[in-house]
Amino acid sequence: MSSVLGIDIGGTQIKAGVVSVTGEVLRAARTNTPSTFEAFAEAMRGIIAELDPVGIVGVGIGCKGIIHPTDTSIVQSPGPIRYLEGHKLSQFVPQGVPVYADNDARVALAGEMVWGAAKGRQNALMLTLGTGVGGGILAEGRMVRGASGIAGHLGHYTVDPEGPLCICGNRGCLETYFSARSIESAAAAVLHRAATTSMSGAPSCREVFEHAGQGDRAASMIVKQATAKLAGAVAGMFLMFDPEILIVGGQVAAAGEALFGPLRDDIWERTHHFLGRAIPILPSEVATGVVGAAALVLAKHH
Repeated sequence: MSSVLGIDIGGTQIKAGVVSVTGEVLRAARTNTPSTFEAFAEAMRGIIAELDPVGIVGVGIGCKGIIHPTDTSIVQSPGPIRYLEGHKLSQFVPQGVPVYADNDARVALAGEMVWGAAKGRQNALMLTLGTGVGGGILAEGRMVRGASGIAGHLGHYTVDPEGPLCICGNRGCLETYFSARSIESAAAAVLHRAATTSMSGAPSCREVFEHAGQGDRAASMIVKQATAKLAGAVAGMFLMFDPEILIVGGQVAAAGEALFGPLRDDIWERTHHFLGRAIPILPSEVATGVVGAAALVLAKHH
């Protein structure tokens, strides 16, 4: 097998690359995500022409939302690319080669299955901790998609039945408590109350973790409370799926041991009596959505 075209469609940018069988990005390109369907189609033609993907054996596409993997159609995509709903992603790429598509979190898991922490595993969970929370499930060697293609949306695991309204329409979802957006909102609330804190302005999620690490009491409370919600949700997932490992990616995972250490300890306390073992919690090894998208082709998940 020579190379694959991987495409990562986000709300702000479209990224693409020609990826080798070993996961190396041979050529890469990116462009801003347009605000209309017509401009999007033109942008896709332009970025693919720039890469000149001659000799590719398939195309993998990752995109936010609910993607129907059998025909690459976008069932639902809230946000700036809502105009793609009802359209097939395969219509924007070269014909004559297989095209595979899935949501961005399952694409991340596909990358880990082919080149990363889940390689050779039969059972694994993936969480992508970013603006929201995405997820993917590998069970008995197969990616779980469910009856209608929405399985794996682990960010919408309910952690508080009376909690805040979520974008999905449910209340108290994990991502309303642990995500970059929710942590930044909690910091903004602290500043709005004029509580004593070293934080100022509009702190990013990364900055909240940094202030917590420096001993700021308000930031520490935000991180502790959010991490407790994440640990409770993951403990439930461990007991449901009994995975070999949990892989954690996304911008919030960049906090490193400031997140991973307390998370491991809390989950161990919640699960070891029943599970009798510690499930490793590992950082993602495949860094880009483009490489993950290419992995859809190589893993032949359809």
